[in-house]
Amino acid sequence: MEKSNIVYLNDKFLPIDEAKIPVLDRGFIFGDGVYEVIPVYTGRLFRLEHHLDRLGRSLEGIKLDNPLVNDEWQEILEELVKRNGGGDQSVYLQITRGVAKRDHAFPENVEPTIFAMSNPMGEVDPELRNGVSCVTVEDFRWKMCHIKSIALLPNILLRQQAIDQGAIEAIMLRDGNVTEGAATNVFISKGNTIFTPPKSNLLLPGITRDLVVELCHEHNLSCEERDISEAELRSADEIWLSSSTKEVIPVTQLDGLPVGEGKSGPLWRKVLELYQEYKKEVRAGKAQ
Repeated sequence: MEKSNIVYLNDKFLPIDEAKIPVLDRGFIFGDGVYEVIPVYTGRLFRLEHHLDRLGRSLEGIKLDNPLVNDEWQEILEELVKRNGGGDQSVYLQITRGVAKRDHAFPENVEPTIFAMSNPMGEVDPELRNGVSCVTVEDFRWKMCHIKSIALLPNILLRQQAIDQGAIEAIMLRDGNVTEGAATNVFISKGNTIFTPPKSNLLLPGITRDLVVELCHEHNLSCEERDISEAELRSADEIWLSSSTKEVIPVTQLDGLPVGEGKSGPLWRKVLELYQEYKKEVRAGKAQ
């Protein structure tokens, strides 16, 4: 019989099939909560401090006090990874406002629900690195997208719209500019310069996105954080997607038309090489 994953729920480690929450949890009723996804390489949590900083900002954005300090989070998550066998994993962490009578107003004197699980994470599918297809869609989400909210129905609908059209991701446009993908951040290149939309309330500040920008600056690759128009997206030499689990993958088709030469480009290959070198340093304990 296959061993159950061990999860963390409200101060306890237990098998996932034993983890239960009341139906009146506000995460279940309202989507009132936030989350993080943290890659793990050789048992080491990837850029944990950055993830916890973003978690804190998300909690602040929904006016929910952080129930733990960073050292406590680290201790819990490292123990969770250990109990699930170490190696390469993907940790999912979620905090909701807790259990209370259904009422839109914030409840008083309620303990938040803390849940974390971890699953094995293999290498990124090599097929994705050969290039993927995307479609453009209208970004009809709310205007607080910098909060990593568990209320993801708009993203789900947009991602499904892409899948229904034979693509893997939806690249969103708002007021004529690129914001992000349904579950990714977006980069383009023109000539020798890389561009990505600036941080704002209209997109999630991705940890992988930030690392790509850092690596570009450290290795003298021209990278600018600025608005990207729809016209610039459609005429880009290269388009990439970034996320914690997919890392950085090239887009070779947009709305049924080839991007650039219709294959992965040289700047993407350079950035992928830098990203993999950084991962090696993480595995060796030389970077976080």
